[in-house]
Amino acid sequence: QVNLVESGGGLAQTGDSLRLSCYASGSTLNRYAIGWFRQAPGKEREGVSCISNSEGKTYYGGSVEGRFTISRDRAKRTVYLQMNNLKPEDTATYYCTADVACTPAFWMTTWDYWGQGTQVTVSS
Repeated sequence: QVNLVESGGGLAQTGDSLRLSCYASGSTLNRYAIGWFRQAPGKEREGVSCISNSEGKTYYGGSVEGRFTISRDRAKRTVYLQMNNLKPEDTATYYCTADVACTPAFWMTTWDYWGQGTQVTVSS
């Protein structure tokens, strides 16, 4: 069973940084790629980033590339999303996901497992 728990969301101002965490139960990080998606009210879900299972390859959505960094700590069973230079348009609920692969077009694939989400609000 795959359980994903996000944390680290909150309020920020433009230009601030936040780090989100995704704790994955059991051997999830050894078996699955982990992704981050976000969804703002009234908008479609958007792929933010993912990190592959074996090689640790990373991919980013165009709107966050250069500002966000995904990383993982297998010992802590945790994947992080470091978000720098936050903008009001980054305001959304951020979800951690797991699936068999992280590919360059990760936002188009079906991710099987989802966390409950953590809210990020960025004020101008």
